[in-house]
Amino acid sequence: MRLSLSFSEIRNKDVPKVGGKNASLGEMYSQLKNRGIRVPSGFALTSESYDYFIRENRLDREIKETLSDLDVKNIKNLREKGKRVRELILKSKIPKKLEKEILESYKKLCREYNKEISVAVRSSATAEDLPEASFAGAQETYLNVRGEKELLKAIVKCYSSLFTDRAVSYRKEKGFGQFSVKLSVGIQKMVRSDVACSGVMFTLDPNTGFRNVVSIEGSYGLGEYVVKGIVKPDSFFVFKPTGKVINKEIGDKKVKLVFSKTGTKQEKIKSKDKNRFILTDKEVEELASYAIKIEKYYKKPMDIEFAKDGEDKKLYIVQARPETVHTKKKEISKYTLVKKTKKLAEGLAIGRKISSGKVHIIKNINQIEEFKQGEILVARQTNPDWEPIMKIASGIITEQGGSTSHASIVSRELGIPCIVGAQNTMKKLRNGQKVTIDCTSSKGIVWEGKLNYKIKKINIEKLPKTKTKVMLILGTPEESFDLAFLQPDGIGLVRIEYIITNWIKMHPLYAIEKKKQEFYVQKLAEGIGMLAASVYPNQIIVRFSDFKTNEYRNLLGGKKYEPVENNPMLGWRGASRYSDEKFKPAFLLESEAIKKVREEMGLKNVDVMVPFCRTIKEAKDVLKILSENKRKLKVYVMAEIPSNIILAEEFSKLFDGFSIGSNDLTQLTLGIDRDNPTLGFDERNEAVKKLISELIRFAHKNKKPVGICGQAPSKYTEYAKFLLDNKIDSISVNPDVFLETKIRVSKMEK
Repeated sequence: MRLSLSFSEIRNKDVPKVGGKNASLGEMYSQLKNRGIRVPSGFALTSESYDYFIRENRLDREIKETLSDLDVKNIKNLREKGKRVRELILKSKIPKKLEKEILESYKKLCREYNKEISVAVRSSATAEDLPEASFAGAQETYLNVRGEKELLKAIVKCYSSLFTDRAVSYRKEKGFGQFSVKLSVGIQKMVRSDVACSGVMFTLDPNTGFRNVVSIEGSYGLGEYVVKGIVKPDSFFVFKPTGKVINKEIGDKKVKLVFSKTGTKQEKIKSKDKNRFILTDKEVEELASYAIKIEKYYKKPMDIEFAKDGEDKKLYIVQARPETVHTKKKEISKYTLVKKTKKLAEGLAIGRKISSGKVHIIKNINQIEEFKQGEILVARQTNPDWEPIMKIASGIITEQGGSTSHASIVSRELGIPCIVGAQNTMKKLRNGQKVTIDCTSSKGIVWEGKLNYKIKKINIEKLPKTKTKVMLILGTPEESFDLAFLQPDGIGLVRIEYIITNWIKMHPLYAIEKKKQEFYVQKLAEGIGMLAASVYPNQIIVRFSDFKTNEYRNLLGGKKYEPVENNPMLGWRGASRYSDEKFKPAFLLESEAIKKVREEMGLKNVDVMVPFCRTIKEAKDVLKILSENKRKLKVYVMAEIPSNIILAEEFSKLFDGFSIGSNDLTQLTLGIDRDNPTLGFDERNEAVKKLISELIRFAHKNKKPVGICGQAPSKYTEYAKFLLDNKIDSISVNPDVFLETKIRVSKMEK
């Protein structure tokens, strides 16, 4: 009988002996250290030591009798039974033989570090962290445990936590017998993250399942506040193929958990630290490299905890388990609201579903017995003790937390929609109020009333292939990872106006005036980077900004720099701006953002497009600016003005390809205001079609590709056939009609 094993002796196959958490720690400690991944040393008490403890204290019969009439659906019954069993264990003593082995192993661990160390005492159940059953958080962990007496106490507490209400309930739900799961205890050297930072990594985007990024969230101090959702952490996306940061957001970091003399305590974060990132880009990329190595070693997506030591300034991996939500997905369900009502609250959406129910606000754990099945749980934050009611909720809303908080992780696993970080929701909503949770995009919204919605199931393994590229029109980076499952051939038109309006929120010349150029370039690059990552290595074509003067005036500081025009649609827009000395500095910011995405982020699949280019002179002026700034990329031109087609021969010698803007082309060919519904606006007009045919012929003669960006191919079957007959190279449409367009093109090509 082995009562304890050092991490160096443990492998993944030892789950029956040491549980999933400790088996993974042992595997990483013994196998991944030589690959440059730091894992703090430690040892584990085996499941045999747990059996020995129970047997020597003669607890078997009493526990079985206590749980004989267990009813996990009755919260009161569950709480009474769990509490009774935990009390039985906490009153028991560790047998002398086991105590001796524990203390010898602890002293050996201290000698390894040449001092008495504090340790983390972690519970590890033998059915934990399996791909089909993630028991993460079901049992307890105790941090900053120092000294022999405190260590022994913490171990007994861990043994008792095998019978927390949530663990008992979870075993029942997953079909495990209450006595078939044993407990191992891991004793691991504490990383001094209390004077640095810590957090959680996923080797995919935990919200969408997008596989090409590492998602990292962290905050100052010990990681418990990130997991519990007490703080809104800093967040980072690292693009796996290049290992570079492509997006980062500063969180609302008000407090942190640090060491006290024994155990932990809360401290406020200094104001100077709140507004800076917890990690440098270099450190984030180092962490991501660890995550990628771990995923490659385990051959599956992983959920990983990290910590930075404030004393040696090094990064450590303290836990890793399989990611269980997205791994086996072969089908996607797309939820769509039939109609919308009054918006009551909003936050970060977890999952991509919709649900309705009556609001039930729970302020503390003592109220959970009042919760009824199918209600919407509203709370400040959740922790593992809340899981018995979380699994009967139809949705969850928390005021605090990020995408790796407890509420987020559990709701994903349960498959219910959740909104986290929805500030002041407990004041905005009232008990019994009927609401609808809408998590269909990155922003989760609470709508008034019980609303109808549709569900469309899509088998992602059976999407058709086409010879003609079918691409997306997109401008919202937050949606890009969601839409990656569509498997588009790229993004034929990236509208950066959304990023400028919603992420940057200021006129580019105003940004220059206020010395905010770096911020402007960084946020624009991050938005483009996320879009490029979503379809990598397929091409994305970023259209330089095409705001009209009235739209630019609406941006912060815009009125100072923009004239008032009678007809902005035909005014100072597109290429005419870029070479104008008044606007050229702003255009260079866009050019700099493209350079950052391609060269610093490594996303070479990004090319650019010049909109509303009226003349050959304008074309040459813009290309000269790009050439002067050494932008080595393909430059396309929008074909949306009749002059682009009439002079197609000349334009094709300057640009690398064309993209037909069918709305503006129709408007300018027919002299019809595209926004006037009474004038018969129709892209199928023969004059428009003749121009398109001519453009494709001239472009192909010069071996230049032609795409189209617009809704006509998705609206009209005959229009799609016309384009295919003329051998168009690509068709780009909005996401909502992408699938039907892809299917239509696939059938026509056969």
